Amino acid sequence: MAEAILTLSSLHKQYGGLEVLKGISFNVMPREVIAIIGASGSGKSTLLRCVNLLEIPSSGTLSFDGVLIDFSKPERLWRRGLSLRRLRTRIGMVFQSYNLWPHKTVLENVTEAPIRVKGMARAEAVDIARQLLARIGLLEKCDTYPSRLSGGQQQRVAIVRALAMSPKLMLFDEVTSALDPELIGEVLDLMATLAAEGMTMLVVTHEIAFARDVSTRTIFVDGGRIAEEGPSREMLTSPANERTRQFLRRVLHQPVSASARP
Repeated sequence: MAEAILTLSSLHKQYGGLEVLKGISFNVMPREVIAIIGASGSGKSTLLRCVNLLEIPSSGTLSFDGVLIDFSKPERLWRRGLSLRRLRTRIGMVFQSYNLWPHKTVLENVTEAPIRVKGMARAEAVDIARQLLARIGLLEKCDTYPSRLSGGQQQRVAIVRALAMSPKLMLFDEVTSALDPELIGEVLDLMATLAAEGMTMLVVTHEIAFARDVSTRTIFVDGGRIAEEGPSREMLTSPANERTRQFLRRVLHQPVSASARP
């Protein structure tokens, strides 16, 4: 049987006296797509940032691609030589805001990290970037600056920029929330294609239809804890937890039936 590519165990994150994550534990298997849903302020984005070590958890453990990090003993992270940069080269992250460099062209945005972080030859990085941009129909925008792109185009370039690093895991943090409604579809279509091709993904989203139809499993985070998780279609159609039903009723603006599961 395949081993989990990512395992979180009793992950906590505090900011002073505020505890944002209160013991998050779950596994992610290769090729799995997990949707993370929940109200604003429930800890979803903090969870993703902890996975990528943009935030360092206060306690708990994280195992990624065979490397275990115990956050109760953070000095071991450095003694074992696991640099943050090395881990992040294997975990791609796409944010709500596109975060493209405004002074660089689309091609330069996509090739910057492979060249500077991975030490890839410029010609190889350019070739990979052009292939990826051609795939999403933006090859003709290679020499365009981000300000001349639509929001949907910028977000697709941001996704391609992460893919250019050949990550083993992709994190998406509400990547459609800043887009106009007519542009959301083109970004979700790209994410659905990646899922169908076997990319392992953690997706924080309010797009419940996308979570139901594309993700394999959904996790509902409430108050820094996992309130419910299960197969996406089953859970998002008939959740077992009343708190999950309340959340879905507000998001979907329609009744949600209780699960018949024991």
